[in-house]
Amino acid sequence: MTGNPHQQTPSGKWRARAFGIGFDGTPGRLNAITDVPGVAVGYTTLIMGDGPLVVGKGPVRTGVTAILPRPRADLATPVFAGMFSQNGNGELTGSHIIEETGAFNFPVTITNTHSCGVSRDATLRWMQKTLPQSLESAWALPVAGETYDGFLNDINGHHLGVEHVFSALDAAASGAIEEGSVGGGTGMISFGFKAGSGSASRIAEWQGRRYTVGVFVQANFGRRHNLAIRGMRAGPDLKEPAIREGTPRAEKGSIIAIVATDAPFLPHQMKRLARRVPLGVAMTGGFGYHSSGDIFLAFSTANPEAALTPSGRIAKADFIPDIDIDPFFDAVIQGVEEAILNALIANDDMTGRDGNFVPALPKAWLMNRFGAGPKK
Repeated sequence: MTGNPHQQTPSGKWRARAFGIGFDGTPGRLNAITDVPGVAVGYTTLIMGDGPLVVGKGPVRTGVTAILPRPRADLATPVFAGMFSQNGNGELTGSHIIEETGAFNFPVTITNTHSCGVSRDATLRWMQKTLPQSLESAWALPVAGETYDGFLNDINGHHLGVEHVFSALDAAASGAIEEGSVGGGTGMISFGFKAGSGSASRIAEWQGRRYTVGVFVQANFGRRHNLAIRGMRAGPDLKEPAIREGTPRAEKGSIIAIVATDAPFLPHQMKRLARRVPLGVAMTGGFGYHSSGDIFLAFSTANPEAALTPSGRIAKADFIPDIDIDPFFDAVIQGVEEAILNALIANDDMTGRDGNFVPALPKAWLMNRFGAGPKK
């Protein structure tokens, strides 16, 4: 990639900052979840066929996203974590043990609603292949999340296979990542516009040290009239271009957000970070409606030695005091807001099953509204 990673994805899609949209806070080097050291992201994207839906044959507009919380060799080492369900009309596997123990290990995957089990089970098979010692005398409960892509995708055709999850996991890398209609976000819609995968990051300082808070969203939520961009109600200005429904579109929106940080926090503090995600969602006009599965996970890559303390020893972990946590709340909220807008802006029109059409957020409108446009 030769462009500015704050303005372009590796494939050259324009991100929100390319249009002069000003955001709060200081982004990391790539403005992505992969700014957190050790975190990697991989995708498999499945786009095949056009025309009327034939269940089992397509059209296909789906995929899977893999997020590795630690380098491959260390994936069996738990990360302190917390989760929060703002509206539980969705699924995040492994959530019960996160609530119980405040930690998880192995990769996180995000896909469509009817492939969540496939991605979860494939993660176990991939770990058995990649780090067989991690399962020799242990059980595991991988984290897998989902949002619904059935308006564009043959969701009941179950096109995502184990090999596709393996491909996303194998491809997971640090560095700049793609956004928009890629991976699990391929068939997703937000505010009546094409959406999907988005990311952002923020730098938070404490006692002279710089920590990174990274956010990844799979955005599939929101009604057009509620869309807001940096406090401006954009929805009323954007009645066109409209979605075209070859088949009726049911309201089945959701958002999964993953927050990563290298700051040392305990599990209860990670839950507190996860609870701030809805504030960033609300800044874009997402209000947690009935059909929306709004489920959020936060983890810290710090304190690996605490998770590896053997039986009979006192485990020790560093953590920033709760009284000093506010800048990290800011970072989460700011990162979530920008990640959602990146998912919308780094995108194109898409036609899926039965001719169902979802437009991209108009770039010309963005340039007119914010007085700036992409510069090569």
